[in-house]
Amino acid sequence: MRPLLALLSLGFFAMSSCNNAPSDPEAQNGAAPAPASVRTEALVLGGGCFWCVEAAYELVPGVLAAESGYAGGKRPNPTYEQVCTGVTGHAEVVKITFDPAQVSRADLVDFFWDIHDPTTLNRQGADVGTQYRSVIYYATPEEKALIDASLAKANAESWGGKIVTEVSALPEFYPAEDYHQDYYKKNPSAGYCRAVIKPKIDKLKKAPLVQGAGS
Repeated sequence: MRPLLALLSLGFFAMSSCNNAPSDPEAQNGAAPAPASVRTEALVLGGGCFWCVEAAYELVPGVLAAESGYAGGKRPNPTYEQVCTGVTGHAEVVKITFDPAQVSRADLVDFFWDIHDPTTLNRQGADVGTQYRSVIYYATPEEKALIDASLAKANAESWGGKIVTEVSALPEFYPAEDYHQDYYKKNPSAGYCRAVIKPKIDKLKKAPLVQGAGS
């Protein structure tokens, strides 16, 4: 991996998350396990760099854990370096574990359209490649119907019929390396975090779902 690039020129940053892996691969995942008494559900989706998606969903009340990983590719147990080449076919995704008594699956899917641009094929900002595709996975026909309905509504009301998000059956989910977990929380001063993630998080903190105003 190339070292972290942080280019500051006239107040603008230009960088790609795949070229900004941290230097400390021994960092541990800080996500706390859900209490045994809580009935949990999961949702796996990807919207560009998983550092951004993970940080966004960790803002939502009722989300108990957000785990970065890989899904949708051909190679078992892929590494970050392999996924970044695009040859494995995996997407950077996040597995969201949530308490359905506090936040609904429908609200979490609706939130997805607000945290990234679902109209750019295989790209989010400066992050380009199939690993950055917009994708939501479903485990049951009911989940697919819910996702399809949410997508259709967002397409009509917010994105002008241009959404290109992949909706597919849930494949094997492979957790990413430990140093990717809770990346924004652990590395707030990193260039990519300051330039890309923080502005997005600051905006999302005002979202109704984050404010506890879900349906």
